[in-house]
Amino acid sequence: MTKFESLTESLVDMEEQQALETVQSLLDAGESAQAILGALSEGMNLVGSRYSSQEYFLADLVFAAEIFKQSMEILGPALEAETGGEREVCGKIVVGTVEGDLHDIGKNIFVALARNAGFAVNDLGIDVSPATFIEQVKRDRANIVGMSGILTMSVDPMMRTVEALEEAGLRDEVLVLLGGLPVDDRWQGAVGSDGYTDNAYEGVQMCKAFMEVA
Repeated sequence: MTKFESLTESLVDMEEQQALETVQSLLDAGESAQAILGALSEGMNLVGSRYSSQEYFLADLVFAAEIFKQSMEILGPALEAETGGEREVCGKIVVGTVEGDLHDIGKNIFVALARNAGFAVNDLGIDVSPATFIEQVKRDRANIVGMSGILTMSVDPMMRTVEALEEAGLRDEVLVLLGGLPVDDRWQGAVGSDGYTDNAYEGVQMCKAFMEVA
């Protein structure tokens, strides 16, 4: 087994220390940062697939996403140096938990999986106002807006954000995706989004479909 295969396996098996040490050792050995990212990406894809097939549980997905995040913190400077800060991306996403809601576990998983899938993701965090969403969409020229919410009251700021996108003349330029446990057909209809999901892995697949990425 190569070190790259070992890295993939460590991530899939959620061996945190082993995975992080392998990332650092590969960098120290002069291996390509993009090749290391490829091994990590393969691991995340396997974790996501096992979660989708119910072989893995939410806790497994959370843990794997955290390992991936820590690995990218180690890998980031070398990756930027290799690519000149110009990594090819398949789309730009602005995401955040909407105003009045402080929950972010599902959002954080989505962010890790989306970045792994090749998206440039700007995570605005929690309690994000409609105005902040609009400002960032303009700045990033985003393709997708992801709004997360767990509380039933979250539907109101989601609606106001879509209304603000319309007022700013941006609604036709972005696709809007809702995420969170209570989202359903009624929420989509009320908000006027292009899609919804309560599954972070499924959300990334929807974003790839939006951008027609295989």
